Amino acid sequence: MNIYAGNLSWNLKDQDLQNLFATHGEVSSAKIVTDKFTGRSKGFGFVEMPNDDQANAAITALNGTEVDGRNIVVNESRPKQEGGSGGGGGFKKRSFGGGSGGGGFKKGGYNKGGGSGGYRDRGGYNSDY
Repeated sequence: MNIYAGNLSWNLKDQDLQNLFATHGEVSSAKIVTDKFTGRSKGFGFVEMPNDDQANAAITALNGTEVDGRNIVVNESRPKQEGGSGGGGGFKKRSFGGGSGGGGFKKGGYNKGGGSGGYRDRGGYNSDY
């Protein structure tokens, strides 16, 4: 079973996470997720336990307990949702400016292209009127 462990202290290392779960059974892997640029912990990780009964016992025993000053969250990891209409980050990027024909702001507030998007009606002359 793959287990999610969240709200972890930034001081914890992979070995600390493994030791925490090893008291409840065999741990095949334990990995704290880190920022790829800074190398700093993101505060969550994943633990793989081959025995589901031991994994469930670890989840029950560890969820909500205090580890290094933080109450950790432990539950069964759910797989990432790929494609479809689920999830996605909460907002879509929108283009303000650019596009076909110019759009957006030009020098002095003058914008003579049609353009898709952008605040063309602000500050100055707009030939689209």
